[in-house]
Amino acid sequence: MSKTYRTAIIGCGGRGRGHAVGIKADDRCQVVALADVKEEAARSLAADFGLNASIYTDHRKMLEKEKPEIVASCLWTPLHLPVFRNCAEAGVRAVLSEKPMAPTWGECLEIARIARESGCQITFCHQRRFARGNLLARQLIEAGRFGKIERMDLYSPPNLLDCGTHTFDQALSFNGESPAKWALGAVDTSKILKWFGVSAEGMVEGTVVFQNGVRAALQVGGPDMDIGAGVRAVGSEGFIEVLWDGQIQRAVVYREPDWQPPAFEADSHDDHMAGVVRNALDCLESGEEPVLSGQKALRATEIIFALYESVRRRARVELPLAGFTDSPFLAMLENGEFGQGNTGG
Repeated sequence: MSKTYRTAIIGCGGRGRGHAVGIKADDRCQVVALADVKEEAARSLAADFGLNASIYTDHRKMLEKEKPEIVASCLWTPLHLPVFRNCAEAGVRAVLSEKPMAPTWGECLEIARIARESGCQITFCHQRRFARGNLLARQLIEAGRFGKIERMDLYSPPNLLDCGTHTFDQALSFNGESPAKWALGAVDTSKILKWFGVSAEGMVEGTVVFQNGVRAALQVGGPDMDIGAGVRAVGSEGFIEVLWDGQIQRAVVYREPDWQPPAFEADSHDDHMAGVVRNALDCLESGEEPVLSGQKALRATEIIFALYESVRRRARVELPLAGFTDSPFLAMLENGEFGQGNTGG
């Protein structure tokens, strides 16, 4: 008989509801508590999902009293580190956190340190890894259907930290998880955005070279993108274009012009979230690395901060990163180094 885990959700807005879908789909999760600074949000989630859960407006009191083993942390980006620290100190065994990791590189490293030293498993919600189209694309690439992958074109809506993380995670999954070797970036700050409590640019262009030799060109936001959000992986014998949610736009094998990728049934965000929870609990039980592990998220996030640091240094940046722990973008913005930008929502 499977173990049942005392489960809590911190943050009961839109993303809390997304995690609730995955949690409800797994019989191992017994939701004992919901926490949100807006009590009505927690009560609404409980009612809509039929959860017999205690309601809290202070997540620390909830952790102390309910002692959950699993926590879904569905909060704005600046809260990810402090709430994860609270969970680890309270003895939570696994935290399913929203992405991105944190606003600064130092906070990301601190999350990784806490996870390593406490043994609290943390995953970040790059849920699209579980999309059937992305699973199929990885299988085709790993089988050599397009030959040796040589380069990638990476596209994302604005902004780099919050949206770009999905594209880098998708690219890493297609590229055998090879870490980046160096990055060179440029930002367009003619419009400054604000996403989940963190300021961001309107557009980023850049180049990333990975340790296995694959070269990637990237565009985050801005005009003239031929893929709205996703990855084009180009190999020696063909290429494949995959959108974020696994929709395969084109797949070509040069020597077989009539070849088509296998058909697959379209899935949904709910299916992806079920995969997020299922894999996190499976790996908690087996000790294996989760598909959405903190270490994989750190690898994608390191590329983001390398691009920002490249803008600050006006130079190519080698990885692994060293010599700073802030957000180069936020530091430059605060120092007025971008001039007078427009603010946007």
